[in-house]
Amino acid sequence: MPELPEVEVCRLGLAPELEDGVIVGVVIRAPKLRQVIPPELILLLPGCRILAVRRRGKYLLLDCRREGVEGCLIIHLGMSGNLRFVPPDMSPGKHDHFDLVLAGKVLRFADPRRFGVVVWQPGPPEGAESHPLLATQGIEPLSGEFTGDWLHAACARRSGPIKPVLMDSHMVVGIGNIYASESLYRAGISPLRAANRIGGGRFDGLVASIRETLSDAIAAGGSSIRDYVHSDGGAGCFQIQAGVYDRAGEPCLRCGGVVRQIRQAGRSSFYCPACQH
Repeated sequence: MPELPEVEVCRLGLAPELEDGVIVGVVIRAPKLRQVIPPELILLLPGCRILAVRRRGKYLLLDCRREGVEGCLIIHLGMSGNLRFVPPDMSPGKHDHFDLVLAGKVLRFADPRRFGVVVWQPGPPEGAESHPLLATQGIEPLSGEFTGDWLHAACARRSGPIKPVLMDSHMVVGIGNIYASESLYRAGISPLRAANRIGGGRFDGLVASIRETLSDAIAAGGSSIRDYVHSDGGAGCFQIQAGVYDRAGEPCLRCGGVVRQIRQAGRSSFYCPACQH
């Protein structure tokens, strides 16, 4: 599933092409993905100018406005979705479910598993946060509010292992499986350690490692493990430079110990028992 870095890379690719552009038309080929795609978008969006392309957690937000209409198009890529620009005359494929048509180009949403989301939240941009999909989202890990003190307090009553806690989007958004493993490796913290049993001083290092890991992933174009591609069709390469992810049985790049793989909350965790405590 695309996580924060992949969605941010997608946003960075879309923004220069979409912002200040005017929507000419909308094509809906699948009436329902994870939720129903509002059919009124076909009449609502044409003529709207795209004022901004934003991100909240793993959701893309397109702020749209024309006379009499103001709102936000909220898009989630789901497990396997992607957004890419195609020529206006390009025939859709089997899994191409939604088109946003602009002058001279089409933004096409493909989603083989149909777990994605395309919904509409009417009102000014700040009102998008009240949509049920966004209202329960946690803190942004690249924001100034995400500090060691904040994370220490948030984990004070969490007795479960730290890795699943970091992946709880109701607490912190966008730290997926790869990035949780890599952040803990960089911070020297075992994924098995109880969240409320980590010393307060170590949270500053963990926050710094999370920021660094996510920033490095964005710079690398994200991670392409299965279906994820950029809006131009390219792939991310962060997974190639991972320290522990998908390296079970290989030597730790830091201490030479052996990287282990375990299951936590139904997901694979990778870590070095020798240098993560």
